[in-house]
Amino acid sequence: MKFNRKMKLKGENLLANTHSLTPLKILLFSFHGANTMVISFLPLLLAYRGLSGQEIGWVLAIGPAISIFAQPFWGFISDKYQTVRKVLIITSLGLVLSSLFFFQVRTLVLILGFAIFFYFFQSAISPLGDSLTQRRTEQLGISFGSVRTWGSIGFAICSLLIGELIDWTGIQYLIIPYLFMASVVVFVSFRVVDVKIDKKPVQFSDLHKIIKNPPLLFYLAALLLVSITHRANDSFISLYISELGGRDNLVGIAWFVGVVSEAVVFAFAGKWFRKYQPLIIIAAAGLIYALRWFMYGFISIPAAIVFFQILHGLSFGVFYLTSFQYVTRLVPDQLQTTGHLLFATVFFGISGIIGSLGGGFVLEHYGGQTLYIIMGGMALLGSCFILFYHTIMRRTSTTSN
Repeated sequence: MKFNRKMKLKGENLLANTHSLTPLKILLFSFHGANTMVISFLPLLLAYRGLSGQEIGWVLAIGPAISIFAQPFWGFISDKYQTVRKVLIITSLGLVLSSLFFFQVRTLVLILGFAIFFYFFQSAISPLGDSLTQRRTEQLGISFGSVRTWGSIGFAICSLLIGELIDWTGIQYLIIPYLFMASVVVFVSFRVVDVKIDKKPVQFSDLHKIIKNPPLLFYLAALLLVSITHRANDSFISLYISELGGRDNLVGIAWFVGVVSEAVVFAFAGKWFRKYQPLIIIAAAGLIYALRWFMYGFISIPAAIVFFQILHGLSFGVFYLTSFQYVTRLVPDQLQTTGHLLFATVFFGISGIIGSLGGGFVLEHYGGQTLYIIMGGMALLGSCFILFYHTIMRRTSTTSN
């Protein structure tokens, strides 16, 4: 009888803990739903304001540039005060306030100025959410991807709906749906369950454990070439579809197809991540990136871009999820959030600067097809670097044993 009662209580506690993930799932859904408007449709809004391809590249490069400082800053604050939830509240409030101005100013100087404030808060929310998801799912013994997929679902649904909405109302009204979704982020950030850490709070001097961590730093460097191509695509796929003659709603459909495939990968990722060597999986995803970009480069029909967005899940979905989780192996427990945001700084920040500025230059002077062919070559070379890193790490492990 006592055994049955204990089992029942254990089952009830597990169910309660699982239900406690609901606010986190809503936060991921709503933030990535809002983020689809930044990634998919902001370039179209900037073009509507009269900015050139190169100027759009400057604006889009502000986000990654700011994230290089903002993401490690918010990660350190989170680890120091041992809370992700409170940092999420601060950054989501800042997101709403800064977006009120960023989405409405019209001159290049003001757009660049308000972009700094907007991206200072915006760039930290996704990696903070992913870091909290990683820790909570690890506590509960469930797959990280099964929760993270709610971000992909939010991105997919909103990309489709917002694409149809702005095709009907006009891109100039993008701020209205954005503020709605960002406000949901603020509301649910007060409801998410934080993660308690038994170890002492991290100090500034502890950062040397990351700075002087050669396997981590070489790993991040190995990812760089592939992640640059991903960020360039984020910035310019909407303009490329437009260049090929596609309408605004086709941009939304393209993102919908891509992110649905990403959500499927996230939902079932737990099985293959445990079975296979993660660095081999990452390199394979890099090769799929290369194949995808080469196909885009030789395509002249915008509808074909939509079809091949199916490969988004097998490229970005696999690459990001596996590489994010692999970072956890390389970083001490008390510096997990800092390590996750350092990864995001490289994957979205440094890569985003190079992808936005370089991609904007190539797009304006040589066209979208040339841009994607160059991206294909970079992804192919990046995959080779990742395999080289895998070989070095395997040899090091064998020697130490």
